[in-house]
Amino acid sequence: MRLVSAAALTLIALCAGPAGAEDLKAFRLTIDGVAVDIDPGESADVTLPGGKKSKVTLERNDFATFSGGSFSFNHPSTMSATKTDLGENITQYLMASALGTIVVVQEYGKMNPVALNQLMLQEMTGESVQAGAELTQQPTTRKLPDGKELTGIRAEVKTRTDTAYFEIVGYGFADQGGRCSSRASAARTRAPNSR
Repeated sequence: MRLVSAAALTLIALCAGPAGAEDLKAFRLTIDGVAVDIDPGESADVTLPGGKKSKVTLERNDFATFSGGSFSFNHPSTMSATKTDLGENITQYLMASALGTIVVVQEYGKMNPVALNQLMLQEMTGESVQAGAELTQQPTTRKLPDGKELTGIRAEVKTRTDTAYFEIVGYGFADQGGRCSSRASAARTRAPNSR
C-alpha cells in the first residue's frame, strides 16, 4: 500500500508543471491571418502583416443568445450550453452553474413530450424526496414572446437546510415538441447563521 501511495505522489510531482508554466487560453483570435491566444478580459499586442502593431482586448458580453433547432434563449455569458444527441430523435441542451442552477432544454422530433413532465420532475427530485425532503407542486404555464404557451409543473423541494425550485414546461404536437426543465436553489440567498 505504501508503494502505491509513493508511486502516486511521484507521478503527481512529475506531472505537475512549474507554477509559472504558460496557461492555455480559451480563445484564439485571428486578425488578418495573425492568431493570438487570449482569454476574456485580457489584452494582447499583435503585429499585423505589414508591420502595424495593434492592441486587442477580448471582453465578455453580459448576456449571450443560445439557439437550438427550434428555439433560442438569452443567458449570462459566463455560462455555456452543451448539446447531446440522446437518440430516438431527441436533442438535449444543458446549462449548469457551480451554485446548482440547471437548465435543460430538450427537442423531440418524433413525439409530444408534454405527457412526460411528471416523469422528468420525479427524475430531478427523486433522491431528495427519498431522503425525506418535502415536495409540493402545482400546474403552471409560461407564455413565450412568440405567443406559444408552455404548460407544465412548478415544484418546490424543501430540506432542513435548503429549498430548491423546479419548473418543467413544454409544448407539443402529435409527433414533435419541446420541454424546458430548470432547477434553482435558495440556499445561496440565505443570510449566514439563519435557520
